Amino acid sequence: MPVVVLGVTGCIGAYKACEVLRELQRASVDVHVVMTAHATRFVSALTFESLSQHPVFVDQFELGSNSDIRHISLADAADLLLVAPATANAIGKFAQGIADDALSTLFLATRAPVLVAPALNVNMFEHEAVAENLETLRRRGVGIVEPGSGYLACGWLGRGRLAEVPEIVQAAMDVLARRQSMAGQRVLVTAGPTVEDIDPVRFVSNRSSGRMGYRLAEAARDRGATVILVSGPTALPPPGGVDFVPVRSAEQMAQAVSSRASAVDVVVMAAAVSDYRPARVSDVKVKKSDGGFPLEMVRTPDILRGLGQAKGALFLVGFAAETDHLREHARTKRREKNLDLLVANTVGQDGSGFAADTNAAVLMDADGEVEVPLTTKRALAERIWDRVAELRSRAPVKA
Repeated sequence: MPVVVLGVTGCIGAYKACEVLRELQRASVDVHVVMTAHATRFVSALTFESLSQHPVFVDQFELGSNSDIRHISLADAADLLLVAPATANAIGKFAQGIADDALSTLFLATRAPVLVAPALNVNMFEHEAVAENLETLRRRGVGIVEPGSGYLACGWLGRGRLAEVPEIVQAAMDVLARRQSMAGQRVLVTAGPTVEDIDPVRFVSNRSSGRMGYRLAEAARDRGATVILVSGPTALPPPGGVDFVPVRSAEQMAQAVSSRASAVDVVVMAAAVSDYRPARVSDVKVKKSDGGFPLEMVRTPDILRGLGQAKGALFLVGFAAETDHLREHARTKRREKNLDLLVANTVGQDGSGFAADTNAAVLMDADGEVEVPLTTKRALAERIWDRVAELRSRAPVKA
């Protein structure tokens, strides 16, 4: 039975959390409740304890029945953290990493997917600070159950009302369905740039930040897959719960991928691998002179082509970052490199491509092309894994 931790914060919408709990139970979900102190001013902890048949967690310093640390034990047990309703205060704490009560501490401790259902006055919901905090959560992969419009408890008319109970419950069940959708599968994701040294000081590289590959690895992990992340140098912290393999050059990435590809079901080459490297690397810093600085370049291993030529039952996903003629170049790449799926995007546009938290793409496979409008890279990662699952369901799975 899946476990949902239901977070309840202090606003009038807290009474609807009782209905959310009941509907989740009817869907065979085990619900544990965490309340903020302010939430207990609207609905008592006893009410939720009676409904859930579990002790309600309010005090972060209260020990569990076996003297366990509740915010850790619940965080580990959760298949989903659902916060409904979520006030501006809670949203701000989550976005800024503030852990000063049971719910905010549990939020930081859990590796389970998180859904947040805001409930705010319309002016509060539209405030720049709240909008920025919600956007921060979206970038980090937190799902937002968008509030509805209508009459609010304060008497105002506008957007900010807690979403309807069936909508919240359906969003939760959708996340739970994805939670184990890749259980037992083994995937390898590459991310970031590669770096090719010129001398001990200088190198050539590209603008990749690694964000897309990291979001893909995190999404696969959250769906239950065993994940290997092979990453070039980035400023991102390694995601928890994955086998992290740091590399520097294209040659190192090729070796890391080739030595592991036979043990996985899916390879997603999201890394921006350098196509060329200096023919010679100087052992000492090359001194400047009055003349030019000729740099002879040679090809690096084409990792994607090599995988495509010998893939067998391996499901292979590639990326194409283009500056012009996106679809034409991407179609050629998919065909020539024998890819099952290709994700094509145009770099250099606002909000899309390198060093952005958002992206727009075209998903290309043998059946056609699907355009994904500008969205967060985590949301795009989910779309990619959905498409991988759909395509793999039509072919025999690798034994």
